[in-house]
Amino acid sequence: MCGIVGYVGSKGATSLLIEGLKRLEYRGYDSAGIAMSNGHGLETRRAKGKISVLENLVSHHPIQGSIGIAHTRWATHGAPNEGNAHPHTDCTNTIAVVHNGIIENFGALRCIARS
Repeated sequence: MCGIVGYVGSKGATSLLIEGLKRLEYRGYDSAGIAMSNGHGLETRRAKGKISVLENLVSHHPIQGSIGIAHTRWATHGAPNEGNAHPHTDCTNTIAVVHNGIIENFGALRCIARS
């Protein structure tokens, strides 16, 4: 299982997304991450471990914006590590996605923008 939360609004999204993840932590606790649109592109933060690890990372490397998505993961496919944590981005760092399940053709999808 995974937990997915998103926010679009006028407030800063970081604390709202982290709080949303905390409420969904029972759905996954091996990694977590957030992606935020900051008006100039995407910024992501991902961490292995509980949401508190992500929260600590964000406190040391803040992420700003009012549009974002966040994910907490319970690994059923792939190792529980930062590389497999969501959100995942395309090769141009223009699109960020979170999902529940396995995407077998992830490599082709990630770099489709290069074509």
